[in-house]
Amino acid sequence: MARTVFCQYLKQDAEGLDFQLYPGDTGKRIFDNISKQAWAEWQQKQTMMINEHKLNMMDPAHRQQLEEAMVGFLFEGKDVHIEGYQPPAN
Repeated sequence: MARTVFCQYLKQDAEGLDFQLYPGDTGKRIFDNISKQAWAEWQQKQTMMINEHKLNMMDPAHRQQLEEAMVGFLFEGKDVHIEGYQPPAN
């Protein structure tokens, strides 16, 4: 049976993640408050950000930069700025 969470990103009830995908307190906060849909949107942004900024996930400073962007995106309504990226027009 799917879990339902009140997604802080979507501002509505939505299907929650099946398990905690990110470590620590931030991971628990995501698991408790972020939906599968919102996580999938973040994953796309994260991939673009890693590629755009040539982030190395072995570098603690790069991981910190990515985590700050993730928390801003999922919880604070901050979009991730990707140089030259234009979202598709609806």
